[in-house]
Amino acid sequence: MQQSTIYPPIYVLGNGQLGRMLRYAGAPLDITVKTIAFDTPVFNLEPDSLITAEIERWEPTPFTQILGNHPNFVNLSVFGQLADRFTQKSLLDHLKLPTSPWQTVESASQWQDIFTQVGEKVVVKRRTGGYDGRGQWIVTKDSVDQITPELFGEVIAEKFIPFDGEISLVGARFRNGEHRFYPITHNLQQNGILRYSVTNLNLPHQQSFQTQAEKMLSTIMDELNYVGVMAMECFVAGEKLLINELAPRVHNSGHWTQLGCTVSQFELHLRALLDLPTPQLTTNGTNVMVNLIGIEHHNEWLGIPYSQLHWYGKEVRAGRKLGHINLFHLNSDEVITSLEQLRPYLSEDFYSGLDWVKGLLSKVA
Repeated sequence: MQQSTIYPPIYVLGNGQLGRMLRYAGAPLDITVKTIAFDTPVFNLEPDSLITAEIERWEPTPFTQILGNHPNFVNLSVFGQLADRFTQKSLLDHLKLPTSPWQTVESASQWQDIFTQVGEKVVVKRRTGGYDGRGQWIVTKDSVDQITPELFGEVIAEKFIPFDGEISLVGARFRNGEHRFYPITHNLQQNGILRYSVTNLNLPHQQSFQTQAEKMLSTIMDELNYVGVMAMECFVAGEKLLINELAPRVHNSGHWTQLGCTVSQFELHLRALLDLPTPQLTTNGTNVMVNLIGIEHHNEWLGIPYSQLHWYGKEVRAGRKLGHINLFHLNSDEVITSLEQLRPYLSEDFYSGLDWVKGLLSKVA
């Protein structure tokens, strides 16, 4: 007779790589994690099961319609609120948290007011569905024709921020209101897609950014009565942070935690959902995550010292997230050496990012 598990099963809506890694994280603790594709035929979930999601919005199918009314779907209302940039930015304004000035775009008659009130240069973004650089346009008074009439009411305009850098904070809130946070991550995006993440506790302004970010993300999660892992992306403007986007889920910029912390972001999400004891999150040394975008698999990656490969098993396509490599060492010079050993097995579009990582780590005190 098979022994029953200690914990109730957790279902993840969406069957991409994030759900897959949640499943891996649950296995050592005997937490059963099952991913659900949007078009899965309807079936009855176990009465005590919990439901989470790896993506903010999903297709309307018979099963998602049922899940959308399920009492055990944790944070259900939050997904829709944060998936829409209008309601997300409205939340930040309500909480008086710093973000770029913005305005909805309902008609062409608003452009003059937008360029006066928001900024002479704006980033127009789809309210829903735009990600990885898609559904976004940089607009000035000379290029408003990019925003065609069918987009009116579906987009917002944000002030273009000439930022100094981008950081993210991944953290979690438990059912009793306690928080756990990882160190902030410095990120490099190219063509709107995250390419590299770097964490090192000795980088300039690290503690100031950490304190600012934790205060802001705590305020957001508490307001939403959120349970689980959430990520917050910010622009760095001098010594201040401006919130760019929120993700109510595990996040690409937190992948480094799989190698660089005793509790990964995926395990942390499961622990928070199940209200399990969890120590404070600590890490030492330098962590780098390389996002493998649009590149064929190379067995040579497996020979890079101090590294860990995650390959998602997807068909290779340009611009597609196909896997990632985590690197960790107490000595940042060892990480740089490993990155240089990795360079020959990456395509040229990765090289400028490798140089950015090396330049960032050269600032380590």
